[in-house]
Amino acid sequence: MQETEGVIKYHLDHKQTAPSQERSLSEINSWRNLLYKLELIGQNPTRYLGYGYGNISQRYSGEQFIISGTQTGGIAQLLAKHYCLIEKVDLVRNQVNSSGPCQPSSESLTHASVYQQNNNINCVIHAHSPEIWHATQHLALPHTSSNIAYGTPEMAQAVTQLFKDEQFQQQSIFTMLGHEDGVIAFGIDFPSTACSLITLLAACEQLSLPN
Repeated sequence: MQETEGVIKYHLDHKQTAPSQERSLSEINSWRNLLYKLELIGQNPTRYLGYGYGNISQRYSGEQFIISGTQTGGIAQLLAKHYCLIEKVDLVRNQVNSSGPCQPSSESLTHASVYQQNNNINCVIHAHSPEIWHATQHLALPHTSSNIAYGTPEMAQAVTQLFKDEQFQQQSIFTMLGHEDGVIAFGIDFPSTACSLITLLAACEQLSLPN
C-alpha cells in the first residue's frame, strides 16, 4: 500500500503567527526554487497519489530551524507565509513546537535529527529522486531501512545511528528506503549541499545510459 505524502505523524504544538520580519528567507527560497525546477521538490499527479513532495530547511539559532510548510511542494514560488520556525523538538517524546503562518513539514523530526548530529550542519534538503533512490544499492549509498517510515521517531533514531557509522562520516546524502524516492542531503551551506545532490543525480543518469 502506498503511503500518503505530507501526513504529520508527530505531536505538534504550533503557534499561528504572522510571517517574521526579522528572518531573511531569500537564501533558502532561492535554492528551493532551483530544486523545484529540477523536480527534486514538487508535485506530480502521477506520483505519490498526486500529493506534493519534498521540503527544505535552514538552521536559524542553536537547534531551531526554518522549514517549508506541510504540503507546499506543489507551489512553484513560495512566499514568507509558506515557511515556519521549528522552536523545539523532543525526538523521544515525538513532539514538535513551532510558530509561523503555516504548519511545518511532516519531515520536521528527520530534519531536527540531522541538525542535532553536528553544529556545522546548516541546511537540510529532503528531495524525491527515483534515480538516486533506486541506485542506493548500486552506489552503496547510506540508507535507512525499508521498514522505517518517514516522519517518525524511528526514522529520527535511524538517522542518529547512521551518523554513528564511521563510514558515514564523509557522506552528506542518504536515502530512506521506507519512504519512496526519499533522499536527504545536508551540509554546511546550500551551495555545497545542493551541488552534492545534483552531482549524485548526474551520476545516476550516467548509469542509465546505453552501452
